[in-house]
Amino acid sequence: MATITEQVEPRVHSSALLTQPERVVRSASIVSAAVMLSRISGLAREMVMAYAFGAGASHDAFLLGFRIPNLTRDLVGEGAFSSAFIPTFTKSLVKPGTDDAQELASQVTSAILVIVGAICVLGMIFAPQLVALLAPGFQADPAKFQLAIRLARIMFPFLLLISLSSQATGMLNAQGSFGRPATASILFNAGAVGIGVMLGYLIGPAIHLNPVEGMAYGVVAGGAFQLLWQLPHLRSMGFHFVPLWKCNHPGLRHLGKLMLPALLASVAMQINLVVNTSFASRFIDPVRGANGPVSWLGYALRFIQFPMGIFAVALASAMLPSVSRSAASLNFNEFRTTLSRSLSVVFFLTLPSSLLLIVLGRALIGSVYQSGHFQLYDTRQTALALACYATGLVSFAAARLMTPAYYALSDSRTPMCLAVLSIGVNVALPLFLLKVMHMTFAAMALTTSIAMSLEAVCLFEGLRRKLGGLDRRYLMNSFSRILSAALFMAAPLALLDRQFVLHATPTRAGYLLELALLLPLSAILFVAACKLFRVAEIRAARRILTKMRTEVV
Repeated sequence: MATITEQVEPRVHSSALLTQPERVVRSASIVSAAVMLSRISGLAREMVMAYAFGAGASHDAFLLGFRIPNLTRDLVGEGAFSSAFIPTFTKSLVKPGTDDAQELASQVTSAILVIVGAICVLGMIFAPQLVALLAPGFQADPAKFQLAIRLARIMFPFLLLISLSSQATGMLNAQGSFGRPATASILFNAGAVGIGVMLGYLIGPAIHLNPVEGMAYGVVAGGAFQLLWQLPHLRSMGFHFVPLWKCNHPGLRHLGKLMLPALLASVAMQINLVVNTSFASRFIDPVRGANGPVSWLGYALRFIQFPMGIFAVALASAMLPSVSRSAASLNFNEFRTTLSRSLSVVFFLTLPSSLLLIVLGRALIGSVYQSGHFQLYDTRQTALALACYATGLVSFAAARLMTPAYYALSDSRTPMCLAVLSIGVNVALPLFLLKVMHMTFAAMALTTSIAMSLEAVCLFEGLRRKLGGLDRRYLMNSFSRILSAALFMAAPLALLDRQFVLHATPTRAGYLLELALLLPLSAILFVAACKLFRVAEIRAARRILTKMRTEVV
């Protein structure tokens, strides 16, 4: 691995972040506020799905049908495409005039229309084979299997829409615009619910469309809304689409060179989730039989995505343009400082979040989902899956932050190799835990956390060697102080949660009462613990919260 040999300058360990990290935190605060609204709207969409379909066969089929095209959503939206496109597009922007940027944008749009459009057509044709490959257990129930095929075919066009939306997001982020792209997914959730309910329940009966198929069409409509929301802002910046596609275009070649190895790196998490779905589809629950495990893992994943989006994705989106400029100007001391301080903020935000999800998972799941077809048993099983996913939240977030740093250094091979390792661990471990240790379906969530933790450690070590140092002592000190504060918060919460389990009625009202009492207490305990253990990152977090209250998106 190539090493950057620039001499490491003395690092500043004061609580004040340097200029570049300050800019990253400021941009991240804007994205965090927007993503928080997006995640809340996404949670509302999941609540509608839980109420309407519970954790039964229809929702299992919908989840798989959505996951097949959505397999590349993180890939193109928050992974390989944006990580490769933003550095490439930024270079074209800094050249005199905007013709290079305009030409590259049109080249990429044309390529997406042709390549992703062809993938969508092939996916719809071979949907039966894809469903059989990803959820072989569904074949035991022919009706469920056929429903999953129909839903996958309905939702495949979503892939093309989200790919184009991701390009628009990358173009806006590269020019310092973060708010509008981050709020675009709110339009997706609103469209998915509004159009889905209208088609599934109001218009559907008259045109012989069942409710879950109506929700599938809603997903496609939501993808269109997400794209259309960003186009006016791009036009106001002077960009417009011109059909162009030259395979030998320098920018397009550079993008392909970065992106091809990065595809596997960015899709590792999604592949791991698909592996989980495959194992879960074969798991027979002693109470629910074959129906349930796929949905429980899916509902739990939504709660993990909430802090991931608000914290890790926001920081990574804001950090990538900054470190790309640092790398382009060969200012690697600034690169190191920005990355190190961003990692410390991620620790501060995700360590307490992971413990809260573990301790209060039952109350969180029950207060959101437990109604209609989603029953108490579903709450308990989903909370178990959530606890297993939450053990890897810090690793998920750290890996999400570090992977784009490699792309800013024009190294996409290292994340690719580590992603292969992660996938291998995630395939092998469930076999051991399920067959040898006889663990439940939650073993799939636990193995995903273990695989991502291993990948995060390797990513950090690779960057440390590549950059000639990465402030490891500062980060270890920061991690230990934050962990101590988080444990100080979690211990009394666990004792109080146990009392609610023993004495409170397991209804939505009971869960809401528990959260109303314990969530404010958790904030008080954590802030007090941060002062006790002298956690410096609390000041950066306060700046984020202040910006979230004052910024106009």
